[in-house]
This record gives sequence, C-alpha cells and structure tokens, in this order.
Amino acid sequence: MNKFPTKLLNGYREFMDGRFIEEREKIRDLASKGQTPSTMIIACCDSRAAPEMIFSAHPGELFVVRNVANLVPEYAPDGRHHSTSAAIEFAVKGLGVSNIVVMGHGRCGGIAAALSGGDTKLDEGDFIGKWMSQLGPVAEQVAAAGIMTDGERQTALERVGVRQSINNLKSFPYIGELVEQDALSLHGAWFDISTAELWVMDGETGDFMRPEAS
Repeated sequence: MNKFPTKLLNGYREFMDGRFIEEREKIRDLASKGQTPSTMIIACCDSRAAPEMIFSAHPGELFVVRNVANLVPEYAPDGRHHSTSAAIEFAVKGLGVSNIVVMGHGRCGGIAAALSGGDTKLDEGDFIGKWMSQLGPVAEQVAAAGIMTDGERQTALERVGVRQSINNLKSFPYIGELVEQDALSLHGAWFDISTAELWVMDGETGDFMRPEAS
C-alpha cells in the first residue's frame, strides 16, 4: 500500500505549528472573502525556482502558474486544452491582476532540451519536445552561435524565451487592450539559482539588468 510521503506530512505539521499560527487571520479572510492578488507570475516547474520563496510572498499575494521553461504560447482559441492560457485568462479577466511577470531561471532543463536539437531523452517524449518547439527557430539560432560557450547559450535562450513569452502575451486581445490602457503591465525576470541573483527585463530595450537597491 502506498504511503503519503512522510516529508510532506512533516512539512505540513511545521506549517500548522508555525506559519499558519502567524497568518491565521489572513488565511481565514482569504477563505471567506476570496483572493485578490495584484500580480500573476508565470514561472518554471523547476523545484529550485519557486516564486513564493524568491519574492517572500504571503498567502493571497501572488497568482502563480508554472510550466516547463515558463513559456507562454501564442493566443490560439482552437478548442484544444490550453492550461497556461486558461490561467492567464482567469488571472486577467477573473482576478483583475495589474501585473504579469514571466520569470525564467538559470540551468533550466527545458531550455537545455530545446538547445540539444533532439539529442536528449526529454526530446523523445510525447510532450516536452513539442512544448519546447515553441522556441523553434530562436533556439536554433542560439545553438548555432559558435562564438558562445554552452553556458552562455543556455543563459541567452533562457532570457530570449522570457522576451518571446511577453510578446506572446500581447497576442491575447484583451491583454493588448489593457496594456494600451495602462491597466496591465507586463514584466520579464530571470533568476540565477546558483547565486540567487534576480535580473529584471527593461521593457524598452529587452535587456536584463540587476535591479537597483531601494
């Protein structure tokens, strides 16, 4: 008989004895009044790059969707199943978020698969290769940049992927309208999991820079 993971049960007990007691009233308010986060974060599934940890978020502050390599597909109302697009629609239309952040990270396995050109077992699966093909020609261009090291190519595509996802967000008609009205802001970020450095994307140039200390 399968047992529920002991580590998770122990973690739950720690939560109940610690954070739940500290934030009990806020959690109860969220349960009774509903959530009103101002920011949606589209992040990678990678266990090392959890947005709630990186941004020290409290319950109800962030609406998070995570997928392989934090990609946003182009707007495609074709009747098929679109998990990320559904989450975006709910965040914008249902919750009225005012910010969407696409956050990539260093050493991303999905990006490594896209750069491999089909040379890894991940690319042979039913879903990952197809999902990462969204980066298609861009991944080929970065992979062919012989003057760059493997690490530089990896970081470059991680950041290019963020820029492409933000452009794809703008293909959603209601997002484009809200951005034009200054009712919604789109942001890019990249997190280095080895140093914990956060880089944010300049909305005008697309360059990634370390934010200035406040």
